Amino acid sequence: MDNLHDVLESAKLAARTAGIALASRIGLTARSASQRDTKLEADSASESMILDMLSRNYPVLSEEMGGIISHKSPTWIVDPLDGTVNYSREIPISCVSIGLWNDGPIMGVVYDFTRDEMFTGIVGDGAFLNDEKIQVSGISNPSDAIVYTGFPVASSFETACISEFVNIVQGYKKVRLLGSAALSLAYVACGRGDAYIEQNIRIWDVAAGLALVKAAGGSIKYFGDDPLVVTADNGSIDCR
Repeated sequence: MDNLHDVLESAKLAARTAGIALASRIGLTARSASQRDTKLEADSASESMILDMLSRNYPVLSEEMGGIISHKSPTWIVDPLDGTVNYSREIPISCVSIGLWNDGPIMGVVYDFTRDEMFTGIVGDGAFLNDEKIQVSGISNPSDAIVYTGFPVASSFETACISEFVNIVQGYKKVRLLGSAALSLAYVACGRGDAYIEQNIRIWDVAAGLALVKAAGGSIKYFGDDPLVVTADNGSIDCR
């Protein structure tokens, strides 16, 4: 594998380049929409920039283009615009998310282009926010903790499912739903929250954020299927 610090710099540059373009509000035309999701031309434009800069290093799995994760070689996992619906409505909670995985998270970059906050981390080597070292809060008692969560596109809003969701989160002090899994995990990594749990989340939504949490001293627990299986829902992910 290439020098990870050099690879990280490439990922940071790709995230910043795409983020600057997104901040200019180019590509707001909707490409497709469903009951609970929106795709913009901005998603594709951001993806193209990132692929142009990173695909020369390793294979890429992206939310927009799809792809397959290799268990035997490093793979970029990219969400070129996490929080698309927020972005489309000018809710300032969205980001560019770039993770590098090889049988698990190795590296993560989450760039909040609205606030110019660049979260970066290499597992085993620390995590940073705009080059200042960060770490998880250390709060482990749910009754003292802020938990981030959400409702992915595939979520059911049947009464039974909502009741199950309440059962999962009701023991926490506070619950936050940002509409961006990547930023939620970045906030856990820097201590702005204490836990993240979500059901049926897709790997590109969380790949970079999971790397940040691990790099910042946190732990990850998967419930259900192999988290690298992206052709189906991945089960729950719990991070602290």
